Amino acid sequence: MGFERVTLGRTGLSVSRLGVAASYGTDEAMVEEAVDRGVNYLWWGALRTKKMAQGIRAVARKGREDLVVVMHAVSRKPATISKQVEDALSQLGLDYLDAVLLGNVSHEPAPELIAQVSKLKEQGKLRFLALSTHVRPLIVKLERERLIDIYHVRYNAAHRGAETEVFDHLPEQGGPGMVTFTSNRWGSLIDAARMPAGEPAPSAADCCRFVLSHPRVHVACCGPANLEELRQNLECLDAGPMSDEELDRMRRIGHHVYESGAPWKAQLSSISRLVSRRVRGAIFGAGGSAADPPP
Repeated sequence: MGFERVTLGRTGLSVSRLGVAASYGTDEAMVEEAVDRGVNYLWWGALRTKKMAQGIRAVARKGREDLVVVMHAVSRKPATISKQVEDALSQLGLDYLDAVLLGNVSHEPAPELIAQVSKLKEQGKLRFLALSTHVRPLIVKLERERLIDIYHVRYNAAHRGAETEVFDHLPEQGGPGMVTFTSNRWGSLIDAARMPAGEPAPSAADCCRFVLSHPRVHVACCGPANLEELRQNLECLDAGPMSDEELDRMRRIGHHVYESGAPWKAQLSSISRLVSRRVRGAIFGAGGSAADPPP
C-alpha cells in the first residue's frame, strides 16, 4: 500500500505525502513531473528560485485549486510581509498563497506580524501561516495558542528529537499541519561511506518512507537537484510505510551516522553545493535566502 493523500491538520487542505522545495535546483520540468505524479505541496524556499517559480506558474495554469503553494518569507518584519506576498503573487502568477512560511524562527512571532498576516488572510491573498524552527519546544508553546497553522521541522532517522519533543505533544485530531525537511540528513543517510560495517545505504525513498511512517507527519519535503533525484524520492509514494524491521534498521543506521559524524560537516557539504550553484548563476533569482537549512 502506497502513501495516499492526507488532510494537513486543521487546515483542511488535502496534501500529497511528498512535497517539493526549490533549494537545490527544482525547475519547471521537475515541478510538472512531480505534479503529474500527484505531488501538490510546493514549497518555494528556503531559496526562492526563478526556475521553480516558472514551474509553479506552469502547473497553476492547469489547475490552481489542487495545489498547496507555500512561500518562504525572506524577512519576518511586519512592515515587509505584505510586500513579499505581493511580489510572490506577481512572480508565481497567483491570486493567493496557501501559506507563508516564517523560516528559522527562534521565538514567538511579534503580535504586529500576526496582525499583518491576519489582514492578508482577510484580503484573500493568504490562507494560512506556517513556521519553521529548530527550537522544538517553541512549537509546543505556540500550539497552545494556535497562532500557527502549519509547522516545518527537521526530522530524519539520525535526528529523531521531534518524536518526543513535538509529535508526542500533538493531538490525534485537530492539530497543526506537520511538514518535515532534511529527510536524508543533508545526504549523509544515503552515503555508503557513512554506513555501519556491512550495511548497505538506504535510498532517498527509504529516508522519506521512514519519516512518513510516523503518524504525526503529514508531508516530507525533498529538495532534488535534478530529475533523477526527484524520481528517486517519488518512489516512496508507491512503496508506502515501512515495516517494523525496516524502521529498526533505519534507526540503527541513523544512530551510527549521528554518532560518527558532526552534523555541521554534512550541512557544510550541503551548503557548498548551493553556493557553487549560486556562483555559477545557474538557478538563483532575486530574493534567494539561506535563512533555513535546505530540505
